[in-house]
Amino acid sequence: MENNHYFSSVLLTLLLTLASFFALSVGQGTRVGFYSRSCPRVESIVQSTVRSHFSSNRAVAPGLLRMHFHDCFVQGCDGSILIDGPNTEKTAGPNLLLRGYEVIDDAKQQLETACPGVVSCADILALAARDAVILAGGPGWAVPTGRRDGRVSLASETSNLPGFTDSIDVQKQKFQDKGLNTQDLVTLVGGHTIGTTACQFFRYRLYNFTSTGDADPSINAAFLATLQSLCPADGDGSRRVGLDNGSENRFDSSFFSNLRNGRGILESDQKLWTDDSTTKSFVQRYLGVSGLLGLRFNVEFGKSMVKMSNVEVKTGSDGEIRRVCSAVN
Repeated sequence: MENNHYFSSVLLTLLLTLASFFALSVGQGTRVGFYSRSCPRVESIVQSTVRSHFSSNRAVAPGLLRMHFHDCFVQGCDGSILIDGPNTEKTAGPNLLLRGYEVIDDAKQQLETACPGVVSCADILALAARDAVILAGGPGWAVPTGRRDGRVSLASETSNLPGFTDSIDVQKQKFQDKGLNTQDLVTLVGGHTIGTTACQFFRYRLYNFTSTGDADPSINAAFLATLQSLCPADGDGSRRVGLDNGSENRFDSSFFSNLRNGRGILESDQKLWTDDSTTKSFVQRYLGVSGLLGLRFNVEFGKSMVKMSNVEVKTGSDGEIRRVCSAVN
């Protein structure tokens, strides 16, 4: 009897786990394994392409992750950020420094040879973002596919992208508008701090914050001196600085320790710790603060990425499968 009860408990746990995974991996018409018959090599082709480019330029990893994020927040995850032309999303201020377009173009070219007209650019981008995280030392996750590509790309619609000066309320609202909650906000921001940013996006915090003539008081004093040496008041605004101090090329959870220690680079990031009790509590849970239910960053990041990758996707007869990712058919 005890053995039967044990095996029943194990089976129930397994079924609940599978049900949870299925619910997470399917959304709005996408599913894991969508191309299993029509293009079975899709994941291996994208993976090898990302690895090849990463081996010669590690900056493509954060570039691809950020590109996927920026794509999903405008017109949904439909590859619209990849389209060339005047006044397209690519030309908008928040997207000017994105990197990795050549990786998507390379993978698309190979997939058009292997499976002509089958795999969308939006799906290639979603897969490439996952593979980039793995190469940077982060977790993998099952990527639901089946997205179709959008036909519209407008720079004017990028205003709802999260901004580096956004208040916590604004950040929460922008994520909520996409069906993402406060935990998703903290988790996704934490994962998108691999790589670098330019001095021009945070230098105002170092010298004349809110026109006071002083630095942002939330910056650690010793760290402030470091940042001022990297980004002088009259220096080159395009100089790059790591977003996650001490761990800019690795995917890990050190970002949350940096927030606690006043070492957040962007104003919007540091506010997750200083300006809101709910976002701070999620940072603390990732830090394993005593008395709070802990969260495993690697696990939760994959879940939040799957949620984000299903934002306003186009499936079925909606959208198209672009033959060239930078141009509408």
